[in-house]
Amino acid sequence: MFIIIGIMLTGMLLGYLLRNKRLSWIHKIITLLIWILLFLLGIDVGGNEFIIKGLHTLGLEAVVITVAAVIGSTLCAWGLWYLLYSKGKETKA
Repeated sequence: MFIIIGIMLTGMLLGYLLRNKRLSWIHKIITLLIWILLFLLGIDVGGNEFIIKGLHTLGLEAVVITVAAVIGSTLCAWGLWYLLYSKGKETKA
C-alpha cells in the first residue's frame, strides 16, 4: 500500500516540477498504458475459473444494478424538473 501511495506522490511531484514543460506526447503514452492494463486484466479474468463459471450470475446482477440506476436517475431528474418548473409556472400566473 505504501508503495502505491509513494508512486502516486512521486508522479504528483514530477507533474508539479514539469508543469511548465510542453508534454503533449504524454497523453499517447497514458492511453497506451491503459490499453495494456485492460488487456492484462482481461487475461487475468479469463484465466480465473471462478469468475468464468459465475459469469452468468455476475451478468444478471450487473443488469439489475444498471436498470435500477437508470430508473432511479430518471425518476430523480424528473422529480427535480417538476419541482423547479412547476413552481416557476405558479409565480408567473
